[in-house]
Amino acid sequence: MVARRNVAVVGVALSDCGRVDDATPYALHAQAARRALADAGLDRSLVDGFASAGLGTLAPVEVAAHLGLRPTWVDSTSVGGSTWEVMAAHAADAIAAGHARAVLLAYGSTARADVRAGRRTGTLSFGTRGPTQFEVPYGHTLIAKYAMAARRHMIEYGTTIEQLAEVAVQARANAAPNPEAMFRTPVTVDEVLAGPMIADPFTKLHCCVRSDGGAAVLLAAEEYVRDCRTAPVWVLGSGEHVSHAALSDWPDFTVSPAAVSGRLAFERAGVRPDEMDLAEIYDAFTYMTLVTLEDLGFCGKGEGGPFVEKGRLRVGGGGLPVNTDGGGLSAQHPGMRGLFLLVEAVRQLRGEAGENRQVRRADGTLPRLAVASGTGGWFCSSGTVVLGVG
Repeated sequence: MVARRNVAVVGVALSDCGRVDDATPYALHAQAARRALADAGLDRSLVDGFASAGLGTLAPVEVAAHLGLRPTWVDSTSVGGSTWEVMAAHAADAIAAGHARAVLLAYGSTARADVRAGRRTGTLSFGTRGPTQFEVPYGHTLIAKYAMAARRHMIEYGTTIEQLAEVAVQARANAAPNPEAMFRTPVTVDEVLAGPMIADPFTKLHCCVRSDGGAAVLLAAEEYVRDCRTAPVWVLGSGEHVSHAALSDWPDFTVSPAAVSGRLAFERAGVRPDEMDLAEIYDAFTYMTLVTLEDLGFCGKGEGGPFVEKGRLRVGGGGLPVNTDGGGLSAQHPGMRGLFLLVEAVRQLRGEAGENRQVRRADGTLPRLAVASGTGGWFCSSGTVVLGVG
């Protein structure tokens, strides 16, 4: 019986992101994986665990083979945007229990390039089988489902479209100094509101960008940390939750599954939401940021609108820095973006975010605690991970 071990993130990296017309998804997986291994400085022979989703028929098998890995622990959990927080939790548990030494999480997608080249079209529906068959005849697209939830919050709590627009404005402000962000030009609330309508109340800038890109995260047991070139970022606690399969099963459009996954993650980490120095939140749409902030406990239910005003989400804004790289609304969103949240959280905790983007505490020191919370499907799944240094 192996004693439970502490687990750290020891390597993170992105592949080339944004507009990448000359690479395959496999190439982006490999590029991100190589960079994460180089970031850690850990010998790849120690990597005996691998997790991936979203590519091929048997994602972890096909991608691992492409990377030249022969893992003895694998995970192919696929729950949409929250996939990577859930996978990170599974990997940390496996390492802590002695089932793996080091686990690599890798993702890559050419979502934008594929549409541009005519290899695929924009995704409007997840299909017509299972529970969704009862909603598809009414014309619900994925975007429309999020828009309906946002409208319910506006009716229930008086949240305004201007407050939702503030989320997009501040995400763009955080993206401005990020050289890896796809869109960096500042926008105003008026510009967000004046954009073309996508699904009422969402105009174009309320919705995430479509990009290409990949990411990789390497987790390892505590005894290997001393062999790494980077400072460890410890996995302190995690939680996951699946709440509904169809909108008709969703008890309350104003409560996301992060209300459960976040509570579990903070309890298991032994910390409180108000101790977090920054938050990386899945933001396929502006409403996701707002309601997740409520459900993670950063403000009360229905108070998300006022909470996001006055630049509170900006780096250096005097509040809670959120999506410090620009998020899916401005930086990159190649599909299941949850792994990018973990990469950015780790970079911030290691003090590697760069000039004008590095989060600092009130006393000028580097951040010590961060939370990454991913959401999947149409608010039907959530994974939350609390990370810390020191």
